[in-house]
Amino acid sequence: MRKPPVICIVIPCYNEQEVLPVTSGLFTAELDELVGSGRADPASHVLLVNDGSRDRTWEIIEGLSEQDPRFRGMSLSRNRGHQNALLAGLMECRHSCDCAISIDCDGQDDISAMGEMVDAYLDGCDVVYGVRSSRETDTAFKRATAQGFYRLLGSMGVECVYNHADYRLMAKDALEALSRFGEVNLFLRGMVPLVGFKSTSVYYERHERMAGQSHYPLSKMVALAVDGITSLSVRPIRLIAWTGLVVALASLVAIVWVLVRHAMGATVTGWASTTAAVCFMGGVQMLSLGVIGEYVGKVYMETKRRPRWIISKRTWESRDDN
Repeated sequence: MRKPPVICIVIPCYNEQEVLPVTSGLFTAELDELVGSGRADPASHVLLVNDGSRDRTWEIIEGLSEQDPRFRGMSLSRNRGHQNALLAGLMECRHSCDCAISIDCDGQDDISAMGEMVDAYLDGCDVVYGVRSSRETDTAFKRATAQGFYRLLGSMGVECVYNHADYRLMAKDALEALSRFGEVNLFLRGMVPLVGFKSTSVYYERHERMAGQSHYPLSKMVALAVDGITSLSVRPIRLIAWTGLVVALASLVAIVWVLVRHAMGATVTGWASTTAAVCFMGGVQMLSLGVIGEYVGKVYMETKRRPRWIISKRTWESRDDN
């Protein structure tokens, strides 16, 4: 059995001025419960990562950190996206905690599930995934697209926990291992399983967003799926190769058939079939070039080795100055 850990709750925030004042108290209340029950060290804290918000999110974070020392805030120099903001927070806190719990600030993920995550950590697990037990609260469209999203990732060879987003606990050793992944194109849901270590899952019911608007419309979900597949799998390129082989074999059969028909004197004008074949091949070629181009673009971005984020402010540095 491990000793009670110093926990850091890492929360990426982007334009969350409406919901952050509502949910911030819930996070500290959960810390109070964990510390009071002897499952967490009193030095446990909350790290709020401002992802270049355009509203009053950073002002709220600064206010929370002034009112309660358990709140710490860091601000990225510009919007870098949810995955980069989340990883920035995890990498920032890995030297000051025994384990980190990542969660969104909208209150949809059941905060009370943290207790089960910590229990699993105390029993020896280094990675604990928060997994939705059902999607009954989703619309039929969102349920279908989300399930299709996970199935697509699985069929493309991406190792991903079904119905798990970014609500998880990671122990210090797992965070250190994750820090060795240097890619720019991030898909943490697929990267964390590659880290390894002993893991388990905790199941919970997801709630409605407590305030504000969702920042993950269908377009972003599609983009996330593309990033996940192209960052962690080469199966689409292999599918292109197999498609090319099948089309080549079909074309060979068609050529033999045309030659036989010509030798028999049964030539046919066949403009419709010719047009259909040309259009089909053109579509396959354009799709193939698009997929290959996506991979080339990913390689291009990786070779630049640009920083994945730049931190402009930290609330605890301003405290030290005072």
